[in-house]
Amino acid sequence: MLDITDGLRAWYAAQRDLALATIVAVSGSAPRGPGASLAVDDRGTALGSLSGGCVESAVHELCLEAIGSGKGGVHRFGYSDDDAFAVGLTCGGVLDVLITPVRGHDPVRPVIGSVLDAAARGTRAALARVVSGPPAQLGRALAVHADGTRAGGLGSGAALDRAAAARVRAMLLAGRTGTAELGTAGGLCGEPLTLLVESAAEPPRLIVYGAVDFAAALTRIGAFLGHRVTVCDARPVFATPARFPDADEVIVDWPHRHLAAERDAGRLDGRTAVCVLTHDAKFDVPLLDLALRLPLAYVGAMGSRRTHAERARRLQEEGLPQAALARLRSPIGLDLGGATPEETALAIAAEFTAVRHGGTVLPLVQRPGPVHRRTSGATVP
Repeated sequence: MLDITDGLRAWYAAQRDLALATIVAVSGSAPRGPGASLAVDDRGTALGSLSGGCVESAVHELCLEAIGSGKGGVHRFGYSDDDAFAVGLTCGGVLDVLITPVRGHDPVRPVIGSVLDAAARGTRAALARVVSGPPAQLGRALAVHADGTRAGGLGSGAALDRAAAARVRAMLLAGRTGTAELGTAGGLCGEPLTLLVESAAEPPRLIVYGAVDFAAALTRIGAFLGHRVTVCDARPVFATPARFPDADEVIVDWPHRHLAAERDAGRLDGRTAVCVLTHDAKFDVPLLDLALRLPLAYVGAMGSRRTHAERARRLQEEGLPQAALARLRSPIGLDLGGATPEETALAIAAEFTAVRHGGTVLPLVQRPGPVHRRTSGATVP
């Protein structure tokens, strides 16, 4: 749902009735994962996509029916070997899709609206909807905000709502979208519920140290990939917004001092990628000594193998543990064969994307199994 926030908020502002179709679970190969949504309004207009076209027509009809009847539910779509033209996924996967009517008088409408508003403001919030459990509770929604406040409910009393809110908030703070299992009594007993939790979290961060031409290209591709991009350099003549128009912020400071300030302010997390492009020991060594001790998603440094060997020696002299040093991606990037700043930026972005998602970096033709791999509790930017 959060992938179509702007369009949904426009429909809310126009007081449109609508139905929301959201992927709950995926097995096998499928183009998109849990949380991806298609919305249909009372005029038949559609927003978003679930499968790139395989099941959209059938889901569109189900959404129109839900707007008329007020009844939703979970529907399964899979490929049929007996009839390749039946509704399903030609890539061979299976999708479970939750259809939720969101009309003007439906209790779920303000709950969903509160999460959409939070996402638009850039603040953290999560929406949990019941996708499996007692029929009376299917589709019930609970909104949970980072400060612990909540809206809506799952329809089985305060104890369940409190237990659900605690589980959902933990997923929110981790920036995770996926399913969570919960007992109806608010604990591990009772008839279980399955919740689809969609987290609206801040974009992952990309911090680029070194205001060089390679950094300008990396900033552009980082912004394109949905990161909040920071460029930092100690040299004010190079670290200017005019040179990095795609960056969210350009900071003039010593790199290690800037990273320490970000750490102390709580602005770093396990999704943060740090790319060190200065290849100057007076900047690199203190910066990498700090970065490699932090639980960051990715730390990479530009330079030749000789430069890397010298940096590694200095870092070891500073007392950096070998296990921490082994996390350093240097020379930075994947071997794509390119050399221009843009090609180098692509190689770097490909590497931190692969690290973030656990990619093999093999050509798909060489990797067995489904093309689209999904893991439980997928992360949202």
